Amino acid sequence: MNTNIPTWLTKYQTNGVDLSLHELMFYRGLSSLLNLSPSRDIAGALSGGERPKIKGRGMEFDEARHYQPGDDIRSIDWRVTARTGKTHTKVFREERERPVFVFTDFSQSMYFGTTFLCKSVQAAHLSSLITWNAIQRGDKVGGLIFNNDSDMELKPKAQMKSALKFMQALVDTHSPTFKVTQVDSERIFDSAIARLRHIAKPGALVYLISDFNALSPSAMATIGQINRYCEVKAMLVNDPMETTLPESNSKQKLSITNGIKRQLVNLGETKTNIDYASKQAKHLGAIKDAFDKYAIPLRVVSAGMPLELQLTNRDMGEAL
Repeated sequence: MNTNIPTWLTKYQTNGVDLSLHELMFYRGLSSLLNLSPSRDIAGALSGGERPKIKGRGMEFDEARHYQPGDDIRSIDWRVTARTGKTHTKVFREERERPVFVFTDFSQSMYFGTTFLCKSVQAAHLSSLITWNAIQRGDKVGGLIFNNDSDMELKPKAQMKSALKFMQALVDTHSPTFKVTQVDSERIFDSAIARLRHIAKPGALVYLISDFNALSPSAMATIGQINRYCEVKAMLVNDPMETTLPESNSKQKLSITNGIKRQLVNLGETKTNIDYASKQAKHLGAIKDAFDKYAIPLRVVSAGMPLELQLTNRDMGEAL
């Protein structure tokens, strides 16, 4: 990474492991780097133009006017008609607000980092950026944040205080000092996705932020169901070491652990590097294929460099 890590850590006022409200507030000034413009199908619904293709979009009452030949008799406003003595019909318009729902994974595998930030911290930073951008656009923002032991649900709201509440929820749910134990990661992830299916409002833009290491076929199927009535985008947060092993000019052994099991990895060996990179590429490819099956875009965000630098790439910012 062509950057001075200590300088960036100081800028964010973070140690890369813990999470604070202050560092999440920092992204309020960077929200313009992100583009949350809806897809073409959803854009029509939000602009008040054509009727939306996504089922379940809400309709809200706009006004009552005199009945005209051809109007749907089911829309007659009988109260106004009785009061005025003339037939009136209700006029509805599409809801212009689009809920943005942020699903943030703080489960066990997210507490890993070798270069800049832990994946969990980068996930929180990304969640914060999306939240501030949505608030700036006037969209309602809600979320589901979960870790090994608990989860926190926030209903979509458009007020600034709701964004602050979401930031605090990220800090409260993030727990890098928890005791690492053997857990059923797939069950935890499946449960969180199942809950998301029940609370994600039709027509919402749903961001899934995770490393997806615990993604199971059943969870993927549920995500596919959510994508039928919401616009789903997946953000995979990874660490540089999850792609390739560190470079070494000499052969040496590196001890790595997930907090439960420990193993030795040989550095400085060409075959080991190739085999490791191939295995990790296959793992990432399987996750991409799973999302491709449901036509859900998947973007990779590195925890090894500041999110701000990754977003200065125009294509990356628009892809998010």
